[in-house]
Amino acid sequence: MEAAMGVLMSKKQPVDKVQRCTAVVSAFQSGIKDRPAFVKQPEGDTEDGDVPAKTSTEDKNTEEGEGGETESGTGPPAAQQASISVNQEAWSRLRDGKGVEPEDLEKSHQLTPPAYVRPKREADDDQPLEVELAKKEQPPSDEMCDVCEVWTADDLYPCRICTRVFHDGCLRELGYLRAEALQEMRDTAHTVTGWSCYYCDNLNLLLTDEEMYSLMETFKQCKIIPESCLVSDELLQYHHFVSKQQFEKDLTDEQEEEILAQFAALDPEKKGHIEWPDFLYFESLAVLRKFRTENSLVRLLTAKERDTARLVFLGLDLDEDGLITRAECRQAQQSWFNKLSKDSQSCNVSISHVGPICESSPASSSSEQSKTDDIRPTSWADFLRESSIYILAARPNSSAMHIRLPL
Repeated sequence: MEAAMGVLMSKKQPVDKVQRCTAVVSAFQSGIKDRPAFVKQPEGDTEDGDVPAKTSTEDKNTEEGEGGETESGTGPPAAQQASISVNQEAWSRLRDGKGVEPEDLEKSHQLTPPAYVRPKREADDDQPLEVELAKKEQPPSDEMCDVCEVWTADDLYPCRICTRVFHDGCLRELGYLRAEALQEMRDTAHTVTGWSCYYCDNLNLLLTDEEMYSLMETFKQCKIIPESCLVSDELLQYHHFVSKQQFEKDLTDEQEEEILAQFAALDPEKKGHIEWPDFLYFESLAVLRKFRTENSLVRLLTAKERDTARLVFLGLDLDEDGLITRAECRQAQQSWFNKLSKDSQSCNVSISHVGPICESSPASSSSEQSKTDDIRPTSWADFLRESSIYILAARPNSSAMHIRLPL
């Protein structure tokens, strides 16, 4: 490890940075010195003991149920206080966009998680953004780790959405990724599929403070506990409440069926519940669709995402007239979600190429689409605006589908 870390380069203020980087490298080496093999070896079992597990969701749910639902309290005061503390920490993490709190990690040499600053709406946010079709952006990845700002020549893993790169050891020290997630990063970061860093994977971080406050208030009114799993009945109850609050009416049978279909899309492994991040991302996208215009959503796309959209559009524009059909547009939107699917090979769809769609997919059924609409031309600008929400929804590493596909 010392050989790999032998050459260090500073990004800013050479003396101070090198001193700080030396301290980080020492902590990094200390954290992995007991590993029997070099860090590149994909042996996930050597990592399990190094990364402390977060408090399980089920334990938190139990604590909330025992300590928060009865006023008299069936347990001792200490248990009730612990329940309140867990709930407050969960709401704090939801508000600030953080994953694991530093004090939860039980590490003496813990790196400090970055401070998240939620975006603000600019005055021209809803104005069209000129994105040229013929001009590829191809942004290069950063040269130094986003956590420690150190260059080590090897073992830097890039994000497929932004230009950040990371050491796997720094991410372990940061406490944001468990051993299995780190191994997934090592397996996919340098492939066509790619890997989303903890910034880009979290769609909730796209919301402004005002939008986040609105979402949190809805969660509180619906008694949704942050970081808890939801079963189908809880998801239906939540949407019934939102429907009454926003439209002053109950959900129809068709709307309930659609919600159950979305539940299945959020539970691809058929566990019978949806994980908290997947529910949060789904609701965050709903807020974006409600409060943002398509032009505003285009401004959220990164240069890498715009380049990927160019490749897809140019691959469909065979006659090079700058137009594709509506049917091809829907086919491209379907393709964003097959990059992480276990069935993606049978669908022959990758992140940068559009191929045949599975017969069972919604986009394969044209019975509900008129032939006139299928052949209607779509320009590059229209394609990018209409596809932006689907491109954003494809950011998370999760195999869950966080938005309803175009029919």
